Amino acid sequence: MPPAADTVLDEVVDEEDAGPGPRAGTPARGARAAGAAGLLTAVLFCLATALSRSHPFGPVTRNVVDLGQQYLPYHAYWRSFLRGETHGDAFLNWNSGFGAGFLGDIGTYLSSPVDLLVVFFPADRIELALYVVTAVKITAAGAATALLLLRLRPGPWPVAAVLGTAYALSGWTFNFGSTVPMWLDGLAAFPLLCLVGEWARTGRRPVLGPLVVALAWIANFYTAYMATLGAAVVLVVRLLTAEETATARQRLAGALRAARGVLVGVGLAAPLVVVVFLGTKTADPTPEVTFAPAAWTDVLARFLPATASTSSPALFIGTPALFLALTLPFNRAVAPRVRAALTAAVVLVTLSLQWEPTHLLWHAGASPNGVPYRQAFVLCGLLLIAAWFSVAGGVPRPAALLAGGALLGGLAWAARGSVDVDPWTFPVLGAAALLALVAALLALTASRTGGRLPDPAAPSGTGGALPDPAASSTTGGALPSRSSRLLPLLAVLLLVAAQAGEAAVTGKRIEEQQRGEVAWSPRIGPWHEAVARETARADAWPRYRTEPGEVPGGNDVLLVGGQGADYYSSLTSEATSRTLVSLGFGAYAKGRHLVTLDNPVTDALFSVGTRIRSTPTEPVRQDAPPRAAVTVTTTPVPPLVTVRPSPRPAGPAGDSAFARQERLLGASMYELPAPRRTGRTLTARCPAGSQVWFWAPEYRGTAALAGQEPVRFDGRPPAVTAPMGALGTVPDSGEVRIALGPEGRARLPREPVGCLVRARLDAAVDRLTATGATRVRATGHTVTAALPPGSTGVAVLAVPRTSGWRCAAGDAGLRPARAYGGLVAVPLDGRADTVHCSFRPPGLRLGGAVGAAALLALVATGILHRGRNRG
Repeated sequence: MPPAADTVLDEVVDEEDAGPGPRAGTPARGARAAGAAGLLTAVLFCLATALSRSHPFGPVTRNVVDLGQQYLPYHAYWRSFLRGETHGDAFLNWNSGFGAGFLGDIGTYLSSPVDLLVVFFPADRIELALYVVTAVKITAAGAATALLLLRLRPGPWPVAAVLGTAYALSGWTFNFGSTVPMWLDGLAAFPLLCLVGEWARTGRRPVLGPLVVALAWIANFYTAYMATLGAAVVLVVRLLTAEETATARQRLAGALRAARGVLVGVGLAAPLVVVVFLGTKTADPTPEVTFAPAAWTDVLARFLPATASTSSPALFIGTPALFLALTLPFNRAVAPRVRAALTAAVVLVTLSLQWEPTHLLWHAGASPNGVPYRQAFVLCGLLLIAAWFSVAGGVPRPAALLAGGALLGGLAWAARGSVDVDPWTFPVLGAAALLALVAALLALTASRTGGRLPDPAAPSGTGGALPDPAASSTTGGALPSRSSRLLPLLAVLLLVAAQAGEAAVTGKRIEEQQRGEVAWSPRIGPWHEAVARETARADAWPRYRTEPGEVPGGNDVLLVGGQGADYYSSLTSEATSRTLVSLGFGAYAKGRHLVTLDNPVTDALFSVGTRIRSTPTEPVRQDAPPRAAVTVTTTPVPPLVTVRPSPRPAGPAGDSAFARQERLLGASMYELPAPRRTGRTLTARCPAGSQVWFWAPEYRGTAALAGQEPVRFDGRPPAVTAPMGALGTVPDSGEVRIALGPEGRARLPREPVGCLVRARLDAAVDRLTATGATRVRATGHTVTAALPPGSTGVAVLAVPRTSGWRCAAGDAGLRPARAYGGLVAVPLDGRADTVHCSFRPPGLRLGGAVGAAALLALVATGILHRGRNRG
């Protein structure tokens, strides 16, 4: 066994065999708390889903915004990938974007160990699989938090379990995390990283700590970064207040051990993190965002139940938990320096959410598009730690309860005018507050009548004690009466009821609000299944591509198969986006969501030989999977690798998508008239029988060829680029009349109309087929093509030329690929009859080197620790 692994086992055994002392009995109590927190979290999360009638406990879709357009398709593809059913490998995804890097997407969306669960579900139950993944991550966060609380300070494990559940089912989880499943790894990482800080502070588990850091950063480095900052705040508080670090030397040593653990852990994750980081540098840039802090009224409102918004921080943790946190500054049973340090930490972190420099620090220097308060889960965790420190030694005294209640009432009063307040907010708040108050009174009464169940690990002292059902009633003092035994149990039950009811209602209301206010995708059903069947039947890769067309949702090819253009990722390469949009493809999400273009010229350019077309046969609804009629069309196209005579595209002048298509294909196929615009009508002349195409990427509205149905275009710069669209066939008269129905100002390019002459396109396809590759072989991330003898000029691979592609002709060594109109190109000199291209994710070598160095450091740490223990 490697030394590092052996040391980890030794550490675990040491923990379990710990003798009498402050943490005696902690493993068993921690297990009970974690188990109870996990069970309660899972039940309440499922209950909230059921109350909102959402799948899988109801008929209504959960696929709002990116959950349906990104995460669900990615998990569907991940399942197929793990089962060996895809053409690509961990480096390259042949399904999306005509060939897109995959390792960065794995690190962004799929690298959590929990995501491996999808492999155990059938293909037609991928929505259920993703729901289970989501529930497991949330459950793990609750269990880990309960463990952390008992590690920070001994106390009644049932209360630790309730507070763990409160963290896992915070407003952040319901509003953001449950619809962005990879962020949930950060939710679970925060308590785990706080545990790592505790180990470092006390000089324990020097090998396991970095491994936990590595796991957190591999699972989702983005939220792990935020969780690491939050854990650093907790560590500073502990270094300043805990007895084990009473001297400056002990504090410095603890801080250095923690820094070492984080550096080694992040280094171990570097092979994935570096690839993702460099992928973001080459991704299609989104417009810069200027941070605008939310109104404080709205910030305060987000502490309350049933509130939802993407522009203010989701801070709900439950009224009982918030009430306990607010009592901390006034709870004299807690040491003054602990009260001061924790209160200061909560206040400063709250203020940091609203100040731009610290906002940028939380988000690694870049203000995010969309949700600006992604780090709010850290503040939720700090609040629950504060609540635990206030209650772990016993129920706060009446003076502290009154002061905390006054703060809670003032907060609710100040938030009453917020736009985020829901009709359910104050009724639920009042009910939860009443239950919490009764629970506190019962616990105080029980403590005065001898109903305290002693906790051997808890400090003796002031304040009423909350019950610990696991503790023996015979360990000290007289046997309490039946009523005094029932009161503490009833107090815990009321606390659970208050937290549970409020969490369930909050989850219900947030899901309902999201479905009514944001974009959504329907559930997967017969439409997707029919397209997937036809796509699998027609698949002939790499002889040519099969394009599945549009299905409801997004990232279609990840759901139904094929090798299309559709691709939605935070790492969508700028080169891919720029190339496809310049050729007339559409895009959403400011260029990061590319969509298919049903155009015969681009089909020829990208070797799309079979195209699936589907249309709904009934309205697409939230509460039922859609159905559609599906057709399949196969046409001759050039092979995936073609040969061009010149190293650069040459063809008709112009900057329109029509001209760029012609240059890239090497032939003139369109008539490009100069249309005359009169009011809302465009008029021009084109060859009879040609096909009229309209291209206006910034145009929003309809365009209709005379006698044809109007076609809708949805350009909304910079977020949405409208794709080129076919309007119909030119009549025998050759007259083209296009009626425009703009919504707002009609923004048209200089050449908005192109008339495609199909005979010219067919001739170009025949020529490229005759001179192109005679055989193409594609493996996971490589392409090899046999060419006609004596081929000169440049071989063009119909894949966007992104960073990472290397190619060679004949037996030459691989070199960075050239570009031909944005596609991968290999120069030819007439002597080579084969070309070979391979994709390697940028940053893989650098990340691997850093990871290897970190692994050596971890092994060395384990050896030194083992030697010190033996000495």
